[in-house]
Amino acid sequence: MVNLRPISAALHEKAKRELNEKPERIEEDLAALRQWLARTPHIRARIDDQFLVTFLRGCKYSLERAKEKIDMFYSVRTAIPELMRNRDPDRGRIREIVRLGVGLPLPLTDGPDAPRIMLIRPGVYDPKQYTIEEVIKVSTMINDILMLEDDNMVIAGQVGILDLANVTSAHFLQFTPTFVKKMTMMSQEGSPLRQKGFHYINTPTGFETVFNMFKSFMSEKNRSRLYVHGSNLEKLYQHIPKRLLPKEYGGEGDSLKDITANWEKKILSYREYFLEEDQYGTDERKRVGKAKTADSLFGMEGSFRRLEVD
Repeated sequence: MVNLRPISAALHEKAKRELNEKPERIEEDLAALRQWLARTPHIRARIDDQFLVTFLRGCKYSLERAKEKIDMFYSVRTAIPELMRNRDPDRGRIREIVRLGVGLPLPLTDGPDAPRIMLIRPGVYDPKQYTIEEVIKVSTMINDILMLEDDNMVIAGQVGILDLANVTSAHFLQFTPTFVKKMTMMSQEGSPLRQKGFHYINTPTGFETVFNMFKSFMSEKNRSRLYVHGSNLEKLYQHIPKRLLPKEYGGEGDSLKDITANWEKKILSYREYFLEEDQYGTDERKRVGKAKTADSLFGMEGSFRRLEVD
């Protein structure tokens, strides 16, 4: 018996049409993934149905691609412990960043089978007080929760809005080529979630340099889904209806304060999950073939401790 939460009729149709989902085969496919993980000593992974089905959906039910994605998901995470380990939401600095609301999934979607909209506002954190690694650590926590409980995100994908208002050169200086490579690899190769578009607003001077650096690491498909609107929100509304946006963006949705407060409660409710997460990952000593190290994944010597899971 498959232990998955039911999805809406609209998402069910979309999953069948776009992701090759056949409900009568899901149990068999999940069992195949679990059997493969049991025979793969270098990966220590979660094996519950809701977690694994995210990879099947993200890989359009190709078992081989799902296996590769799970392997890369845990390999990348093990190679960047500064982002993926010690994510206790009750820790002071993590909670402070959560309360800033740098990255917020918006509550409304443009229809029952539409992508989740993510609003990202790096200008609200002080780069003298927090590092980009600390900020992104919180965004990985939000992403993990969405992977587990947001069927719109998993089936329909995500659309990002990057608001660069109040971003300064001190913010941009934190985006080193090494860090950008890690970020793009984590979101492309190391994630089962699908990016359906990215919109940049309130772009400041110096934006092009970082933008071009990100683009150089992206796949052609993801590059074709980037939109730069400057400070013209009317252009944004042509892609994302105003009614879906927070009041602060001329929209009809909840306020940023309310969305942030709701996400603080949700992240705290997942505390046990995040504490458990440190036990999962890869042990490259047990991998058959070439190890996936920071050097091989990101093209650099690992300047940070590589976590090895026994």
